[in-house]
Amino acid sequence: MIDLYPILKLIHIVNATILFGTGIGISLFSLWSHLSNDIKIIAHTFKKTVIADLIFTTPAVIIQPISGLFLIYHQGYDLFETWLSITYILYIIAGLCWLPVVWLQIQIRNIANHALNKNLQKLPDEYYKYFYIWFILGWPAFLGLIIIFILMIYKPTF
Repeated sequence: MIDLYPILKLIHIVNATILFGTGIGISLFSLWSHLSNDIKIIAHTFKKTVIADLIFTTPAVIIQPISGLFLIYHQGYDLFETWLSITYILYIIAGLCWLPVVWLQIQIRNIANHALNKNLQKLPDEYYKYFYIWFILGWPAFLGLIIIFILMIYKPTF
């Protein structure tokens, strides 16, 4: 019989890498486009951001807890060990930040495309409001995922 643990662990680790790496990459390039203050660059970057979130982040957000639950079961952990419970809470917080971020990215993309198509010289105030909220919401998700990585590695007992 095939030992599924290494396969499940590989899926979980690769998926975590995709989830975290895509989040960092999307955020960095989106921030750089914003700092350029170039409507064409912002429109292009957020168009790609929305696509990248759809292709990479969305499946990773779904796969990660599924592979995690299989690993918990396979390793015989109590589903509600403290370190796991903290992980669930942080993952939910990250998800609750990510959902509005997806909507905000779509709005930012649409605003930038509208400004580009109308040959506007400046983005409207609405863009800056949405970008600021997008930026702020990224931090709890980022920090939460860092703490989850730490918990997954050390599996502390409390």
